[in-house]
Amino acid sequence: MLLPENASCIATANGKSAPGPNKSLALSWSKGPTGTRSYALTMVDPDVPADFSLFNKDNKSIPKTFKRIEFVHWVLADIPASLTKLPEGADGDGPPEAGLPLERTAHGRRGQNGAGGGSLANGPHGGYMGACPPWNDERVHSYHVTVYALDVDRLKLPDLFTRADLLAATKGHVLASGSQELFYTTNAKAKR
Repeated sequence: MLLPENASCIATANGKSAPGPNKSLALSWSKGPTGTRSYALTMVDPDVPADFSLFNKDNKSIPKTFKRIEFVHWVLADIPASLTKLPEGADGDGPPEAGLPLERTAHGRRGQNGAGGGSLANGPHGGYMGACPPWNDERVHSYHVTVYALDVDRLKLPDLFTRADLLAATKGHVLASGSQELFYTTNAKAKR
């Protein structure tokens, strides 16, 4: 399970939600195979209801079988090969208004998350964006965190890049990868 301190919204006593701490996950991974020169990571929720107009509406629920789309919560490229863990809060510690800058940090280079519609045209939104499923969603959301071991120090990416850009740039450079699936909901009645 994804913990409430890692979520951008948390359940309230009245069955709705409120802003959460939004601390980026503490992660660790095994050292990549021989030839690993950097890592990249992504975190995606494939369970987001396709119709946003139903989000958090009183007297409406979003059926478990409703059409779903992906939401990108985190994109980090060019993580130094010397790192095999990130402490909690390393790439997000609190609910920033417009996300963190898309820039190089000591732990990697930030890509665009799904905030602002996931579009660079709506302003860059970088860093970790924690889980915040609608409180009226009948489905428990899954969050897929994937770490890629790469054979290059730096990926060929534009200054501002998305998950799609990252995945395209990793083609032919992935030596190994590993994923973990985490779950989170703000609806006590939701099911997997």
